[in-house]
Amino acid sequence: AAPAITPLPQCRETRGAPLYKIDYRGELNEAQFEAATVVDGPVLVVAGAGTGKTRTLVYRVARLVESGVPGKSILILTFTRRAAQEMLRRAEALLGNVGLESVTGGTFHSFANLVLRRYAPVYGWPERFSILDRGDSEDTIQLMRARLGLDSRERRFPRKRTLSTLFSSSINCGIPLEELLELEYPHLFDDLKDIQRCRQAYEDYKVERSLLDYDDLLVHLCRRLEENDELRERLRALYRYVMVDEYQDTNHLQARIVSLLAGRDGNLMVVGDDAQSIYGFRGADVENILRFPEEHARTRTIRLEENYRSTQPILDLTNAIIEASKQRHEKILFTKRLEGEPPLLVPAPDEHWQSLFIRQRILELCEEGVPLDRIAVLFRSSNHSFDLELELTRAGIEYVKRGGFRFLETSHVKDVLAYLRVLENPRDSVAWGRLLLLLEGVGAKAAGHALDWLGVSGRAPQALAQYEGERGLRRSAIHAIQGLGAFFATVDVAQSRPAHLVDQILEHYQPILERVHRDDAPKRSRDLEQFAVLAERFESLQEMLSDLALDPPADAVGGAVALGREDEGKLVLSTIHSAKGLEWHSVFVISMLDGRLPSVYALDDGDIEEERRLLYVACTRAEENLYLCYPVEVQDRALGGFIAAQPSRFLQDIPDELLPHLRLEAED
Repeated sequence: AAPAITPLPQCRETRGAPLYKIDYRGELNEAQFEAATVVDGPVLVVAGAGTGKTRTLVYRVARLVESGVPGKSILILTFTRRAAQEMLRRAEALLGNVGLESVTGGTFHSFANLVLRRYAPVYGWPERFSILDRGDSEDTIQLMRARLGLDSRERRFPRKRTLSTLFSSSINCGIPLEELLELEYPHLFDDLKDIQRCRQAYEDYKVERSLLDYDDLLVHLCRRLEENDELRERLRALYRYVMVDEYQDTNHLQARIVSLLAGRDGNLMVVGDDAQSIYGFRGADVENILRFPEEHARTRTIRLEENYRSTQPILDLTNAIIEASKQRHEKILFTKRLEGEPPLLVPAPDEHWQSLFIRQRILELCEEGVPLDRIAVLFRSSNHSFDLELELTRAGIEYVKRGGFRFLETSHVKDVLAYLRVLENPRDSVAWGRLLLLLEGVGAKAAGHALDWLGVSGRAPQALAQYEGERGLRRSAIHAIQGLGAFFATVDVAQSRPAHLVDQILEHYQPILERVHRDDAPKRSRDLEQFAVLAERFESLQEMLSDLALDPPADAVGGAVALGREDEGKLVLSTIHSAKGLEWHSVFVISMLDGRLPSVYALDDGDIEEERRLLYVACTRAEENLYLCYPVEVQDRALGGFIAAQPSRFLQDIPDELLPHLRLEAED
C-alpha cells in the first residue's frame, strides 16, 4: 500500500498571484519536485551522481519555509560545514533570507557540540570542555602508554597512532575491541588486555580533565538521547523537520542519533547514494541507507536519476559498472545529453607508457581549449601517480596533488592554539603540556611537576606566576614557568575577542618561534599572520576553538595558507576518495589493475563491493571525456624485473561496445 504521505500544496495561481514565490514545478524535474514538496513522514531520496541532490534539498528548505514552517524547526545535518552553509546560502538567494536565519545546519560533530554545551547545566555535563584533535588524542594516548609502563623498549607494544585508530574504529564501527583485533589486527591479539587497560586509562583521563575527542561528541550525544527521555522529547519538539545529506556515509552512531532525533515515523528526509558509499575505513556503513525503508516502515522512496553532469555514453558505462553490485537501491542514470565521445580503455605496455599517453592527451586537450584545471587524473592510492608526476614535471605541466598536511596540524599553529585552549579550559592538560615544553630549560620532568601543581582542579593560568617548583628543579626552569604565568596575568579573556587574544599571544610567542623554528621562522610567521586574520571571524573564544576543532580550514600549500581557494590553472591529481563530490571536463583513471583497483587489501579481505563503488565514483566525475588506463606490465622489485599485470576484474563486467579499446603506438 502507498505510504500515507501528505504533500504540500502545489504552486498554483490565486487571483493572479502565485501561492508560492518560487515556481517549484517549473524549476525542478518531476522526481526533484516530488522530493522538494513532500513534508510528512520518513523519506529516502536515492540521488544518483550529478542528479541535482543539493538543488533538491535547497528547494525543500525553501518550500518548508514558504509553507509556514518556522526556520528553528528545521535541522540539516551534513558532513562538512561548507555543505550546510552552501545550502542555506542558496535558499536565501531564492527567498531573500525570509525565515531562514534560525535554521540549524552543520555537521554531526558540530551539532553534538552545540547540544552538549547548550544543555550541559541541565543534564550534568561540564559546559567548559576542550575538544581534542587527532594529534592531541594521540599524544594523550602516548602519555597513558608511558604511565602504564607500556612504552618499554624491550616490548613491541602498539604505537600511539595505531592505538588511536583502534579506539576510534571500535567506536565508529560499533565493534568491541576484542572482535576488532580478531578481525583486523590478529597480530596484536596477544596484547588485548593491555590495549584495553590503555583505553580505559585514556577514557578516565579525559573525564577527569573535561576533554572530549571527536568520537566522544557523538558517543555522549547518542547516550544522552537514549537515556534522557526529557532531552530527546525536547529536541524532537524543537527540530520537527530533519534532513540528512550523504546518508550513505553515516556510521552506526550517526544513524542512531538521526533515528533518536526523528523517531520511527518522524519527518525525516535522508538523501544519499548507496553506489557512492566509499568510506568504510572510517566506519561508514552502507547498510544504513540500504536498510532505511525497513527501519522506517512508512518510508517513501524517491529516485533522482536524471543526470546533469555527464554525457549518455559515460552514464551507460557507469550504469554497467554498478549493475554488477550485489546489493543496491535500483536506479538507472540518464541524461538529455545523448551525444558524446565514448569512454576509452587504454592498455599501455608499462607505467611509463601510461604516463606518456596521459601527458600527450592532456596537451591535446589544452590545445582544444580545455583549461588545465578542468582535467583530473584519479587513482586508488597516492603512490600510483609517482611515475606520472615525473613525466608531468619533465613536460612543464603544472599540477596540484590533493592531500598534504593540514594547516592546524602544523606545530607552530598548534602552539598558539594551546595558549587559547588553556584560557578557555584551565584543566586542559594536553595543551598545558605543550606550552610548558616550549619554555627554554623546561623538560619533561619540570613540565610534569608543574602539571601536578596545577592539578585536575584547574588553577587559573596566571597562578603559575606563584609557582615555586619542587626540590631538584633548576631555578632557570622555575623562572621560565613563572614567566608563562606572568604572561597569562596580562591577558583579560572576559574583555577580549579572539582576534585581540591572538595578537597578544603572537607577540609573546614570536621569540619562542624564532628559537624553536630558527631555520624557517619567517615562513611560519606568515602562517601565523593568516591565523590572526582567521581569528577575526569569531566573536567568542569558545566558538573559535569549537569551529577550528570541528571544521578546520584547508591545507597549507607552499608556505601559504589556502583558506578554501582553488588551485587555479593546474592539472588535478587526486585519490578517488578525495575526488568525491567534484567534477571535471576530462578524467583519467589510472592503474586499473587487480591489486590496485581493487586494492590488494580488498582482495585479501573479500571487501570487493566498496572497491567497485570507488570505480563508479571515479567515472561519474567526468563530464565529456573518460579514459580508463592500465599498464600491461609492472615492475616488481622483489623479482628484479617486469611481470605481467592482471587488468582489474571490474573491467570484465563491461561490454566492449560501452568501452572501446585505444591502441597505443610509439611515434618515430
